[in-house]
Amino acid sequence: MTFSKRLDLFGPEIFAALNDKKIALEAQGRILYNLSVGTPDFPPAPHIKQALIDAAGDDESWKYTLRDIPELLEAVGAYYRRRFGVEGITPDRVMSFSGSQDGIGHLGLALLNEGDTVLLPDPCYPVFMTGMRLGGGVPYFYPLTRENNFLPDVRSIPEAVARKAKVMLVSLPANPVGSVGTPELYAEIVAFCRQYGILLVHDNAYSDIIFDGARGGSVFNTPGAEEVAVEFFSLSKSFNVTGARISFLVGRPDVVAACKKLRTQIDFGMFYPIQKAAIAALTGPLDSVRAQCRVYQARRDALCGGLRSIGWPVPDSHGSMFVWAPLPAGWRHSMAFCLRLIESAGVICTPGGSFGPSGEGYVRFALTLPEETIRRAVAAIAASGILTEREA
Repeated sequence: MTFSKRLDLFGPEIFAALNDKKIALEAQGRILYNLSVGTPDFPPAPHIKQALIDAAGDDESWKYTLRDIPELLEAVGAYYRRRFGVEGITPDRVMSFSGSQDGIGHLGLALLNEGDTVLLPDPCYPVFMTGMRLGGGVPYFYPLTRENNFLPDVRSIPEAVARKAKVMLVSLPANPVGSVGTPELYAEIVAFCRQYGILLVHDNAYSDIIFDGARGGSVFNTPGAEEVAVEFFSLSKSFNVTGARISFLVGRPDVVAACKKLRTQIDFGMFYPIQKAAIAALTGPLDSVRAQCRVYQARRDALCGGLRSIGWPVPDSHGSMFVWAPLPAGWRHSMAFCLRLIESAGVICTPGGSFGPSGEGYVRFALTLPEETIRRAVAAIAASGILTEREA
């Protein structure tokens, strides 16, 4: 059988080799430290679980949902007022998606025509590339460089590219590089998109995981953003509900309407009990969210500080649940290093090459193990001798 050429857009499945190695070592009884997947190890708050349980007990909840219930859309608007100080998020500016990955993965189908130019950060989360290419988009990668603290620099984008660009994706705090935006940076990006008539798509999955006293916000804290932007807002990382797949597209009503039209053709809506759980999260207390951020910061300190103490110069992440680490001296290829790290130390991380052209030369760690376990992982790396090895 001849399969769709669209599958050729995605390249090889680089995680298969890592998973095979993990399974083999587990079978040998090896101790492994999995710092590769960005799913929280904290439990959801009891009131969120109870809301889902209560709704699941109603037989009507098990039918097709067909829509986002008004109570949910209003809860998103109220949350934006309470958490971000943003007014005017009315129900016509909100729709749910089964996770931001689902939303961004389908976004290009609603927005793009064949050959449209899309501005993508490099490195970036892989679905940014997937979603735009599925819609026929042609990526222009704007680099996130170490010299610029892995932040977008719109001044580096040639004017000829800017004039033909249709969409710009921005992720702050950024996965995988852990950089955090400032009001001044957001203002610069919004002004750039307004100048060139570009739709700004902001992935705001990590606004509650920001370190060293900074406070995360929304792109809509920036004047003028409501004219040019939409934002993917996720409950997954803040409220530890990754498996429930709860996110929202928020912003320009015309973009929301286009995505709703597409979604009616491929989906029957979010499971009603999950909508109820989302409402409970959006309207409930936020104390645990703030306390959780402090735990993530302690983990960051244990990992980054610990690696520096054993001779691996890894800078601190400023936000997100990830650490972006340059390969140790003597190593050139991120995949080769990751395979060797599993074998020698039992530590699993993600090769930077999976995050775009500029990701090679780095690996990504996820802060998804307790602080003490992270310290043991660092000790395992030190004992392995990998930092003094050289790639063959």
